[in-house]
Amino acid sequence: MYSSIKLKKSVTDRSLHGVCGGIAEYIGVSSFVVRVLFLFIPGCLLIYIILANTLPDSPRTLN
Repeated sequence: MYSSIKLKKSVTDRSLHGVCGGIAEYIGVSSFVVRVLFLFIPGCLLIYIILANTLPDSPRTLN
């Protein structure tokens, strides 16, 4: 039942810290949707700051 995908900051889809891109990859939606939600839901700025400081970075690939 456990997913092998872990919530991490995105390396490829990032505007500031990759938090919204990482959440979007984790739940399988567009990062634009996640960014809009973070803009319009009250209190999400604090959540974003906490996640930006606590989420690990995704490992970089050799592309």
